[in-house]
Amino acid sequence: MLKHSFLALAALGMLSGTALAADAVNDVPAAPYVDDAVSSFSWGGFYAGAAAGYGRSRLKATEAGETDKYNFDGARFSGFAGYNAEVAPSVILGLEADIGYSWGDRKVNLSEVSTGLNGSARLRAGYALDRALIYTAGGYTATDSEIETPIGKDSKVLHGWTIGAGVDYAFTDNLFGRLEYRYNDFGKETYTVQGLSADGKLSDHVVNVGLGVKF
Repeated sequence: MLKHSFLALAALGMLSGTALAADAVNDVPAAPYVDDAVSSFSWGGFYAGAAAGYGRSRLKATEAGETDKYNFDGARFSGFAGYNAEVAPSVILGLEADIGYSWGDRKVNLSEVSTGLNGSARLRAGYALDRALIYTAGGYTATDSEIETPIGKDSKVLHGWTIGAGVDYAFTDNLFGRLEYRYNDFGKETYTVQGLSADGKLSDHVVNVGLGVKF
């Protein structure tokens, strides 16, 4: 009888151990849930914005075989729009166009030289560091220009090239800021007033700060 009691207690102990082991397995914490729908920020797509800045221009004027250089500066304002394509991880290629106005003029002897409406079309290449896009851009540019003298005036549209670099930073998924430097070479034209001619070659350095919206 005593032998049977020991056997019953042993069996009961084995059953209790099995139940405790099963409970321990069931109490193992589940792996954390990862939402596959969450994705990183992308610079791809259309965008548009506005920028303001300051430019320093240089005029090389040639008259009667003599060349003089003159510097003048002024504020700038422009609107821009473009498209970015992510062609490889973090590698961005795009196209951007802008149109703006510059308030810059300079007295040259008895004449006044000024610029006004301007614009460009540029190719962009950049590298994205999450919400920061570091880029370089270059392409075609043009500006209106005018020389006014006491006996009349002449205006020309100058055509040339532009190159620069900058950084865009996304404050939100749709709103970004911009800091940019550009060099513009507008080429050379001949201005004629009352039969008197002079050649003018114009270039400038510009720093812009802008705000844009990504669609």
